Amino acid sequence: MTQRGTVAVVEDDPDILRLVADTLERGGINALRFGCGEEFLRYLKLRLPDAVVLDLMLPDIDGFNICRLLRGDAHTAEMPVLILTARGEESDKVLGLELGADDYVTKTFSPRELLDRVRALLRRKSAPITAGTVLLLGGILRLDPEAFTVTVSERRVELTSTEFRLLRVLMEAEGRVFTRDQLLDHLWGTQKYVVDRTIDVHVKNLRDKLGDAGRFIRSIRGVGYKIEADEIVL
Repeated sequence: MTQRGTVAVVEDDPDILRLVADTLERGGINALRFGCGEEFLRYLKLRLPDAVVLDLMLPDIDGFNICRLLRGDAHTAEMPVLILTARGEESDKVLGLELGADDYVTKTFSPRELLDRVRALLRRKSAPITAGTVLLLGGILRLDPEAFTVTVSERRVELTSTEFRLLRVLMEAEGRVFTRDQLLDHLWGTQKYVVDRTIDVHVKNLRDKLGDAGRFIRSIRGVGYKIEADEIVL
């Protein structure tokens, strides 16, 4: 079977590590196996996988901290991250998403579901960003679809693939109000394996990263979100 993508599996339980890696490999995905966080981080200095399945409760480095490190490094900021953990509380899910995780699976899980969710991450990562007109907003926010870059007042802003696509959807329809379900459809299509607050968390991350331009993303109470520049007061 032709392998499609390489995924790092970081899990300290050898039985779960074997189950996850074997599931991915049977699905045609090359699986790299790491029993601790330090081993995984050392590997990243040599080569970058296409995505990572990350346990939170590791013996050396907390999975949340690993996620934070990945998102804070320009080389790994766009790497898709799926958190796999026994910690299923809503607060843990939200924290994982706030730190930049793309998806969250709790143990015990269905191997088939896990495979589908990893495939969805790889498809989104490999999907071409179609060329289009450079988008400008408010005189300071610039999104270049072809170069996959976002700048605010000429300052480069590092976004994950999910954040970039979300911002592009909003900017291409400036002033239009999107419901959360509509935004989920744009970003995940039929593969909507996400918790209820996913869009809210990604919007919060976008606002934080955009700094001064974050104010352009407006919350519409009871509906969803839109983006538009400040009104000009004469």
